[in-house]
Amino acid sequence: MPSSADLPAFTTVTVPDTELASAATQLVRDTTDDLIYHHSRRVYLFGGLQGHNGGLSFDPELLYVAAMFHDLGLNEEFRGSGRRFEVDSADEARRFLQGRGVPEDSIRRVWTAIALHTTPGIPSFMEPEVALVTAGVEYDVLGIGYDGISEADRAAIVALHPRPDFKRRILRAFTEGIEPKPDTTFGNVKADVLERYAPGFERGNFVDTIRDSAWPE
Repeated sequence: MPSSADLPAFTTVTVPDTELASAATQLVRDTTDDLIYHHSRRVYLFGGLQGHNGGLSFDPELLYVAAMFHDLGLNEEFRGSGRRFEVDSADEARRFLQGRGVPEDSIRRVWTAIALHTTPGIPSFMEPEVALVTAGVEYDVLGIGYDGISEADRAAIVALHPRPDFKRRILRAFTEGIEPKPDTTFGNVKADVLERYAPGFERGNFVDTIRDSAWPE
């Protein structure tokens, strides 16, 4: 299992060497595939680098746990939950942290960071851990702020956590994780995924919802 020692010396962010971080790594390694594992590690490293470059003070352990759990809700066991996969992911992280006696305020930050990571425009105004999970996701998935991380750091992280055919594979993972509960995409970016890849999907429309509500006027 890669550790912080595997990162080249010119990177400024390392994986916390703590029992909590190790347990989170093992849980995610045991319950997800290589795609989600490597993506989650990159989210932490890219988010942490952006935090470091921006002078933000954040708790590396909390950021790491949030990054590692952020896509756990895409797993098959959650596809019948009827809830957004972000909430399933956040709830799993909360159970994990509560079982290890982590303070409630720290748990709240991790839960919020995961739950909001696909809701652009809000996390950047919240605690650093919340902002940086979204920043790491946006960097790895969307390429937002691509040139804000040095080519050397980017290459070192991708060498440690490769992303072969990542664009196609992550879109497939999103589709498989949320297609069984399409209503959970209303009002969020994952509706775009199902509109493109799920035959017969019809995205909800906010205007139609207002016009068709039970109010008589």
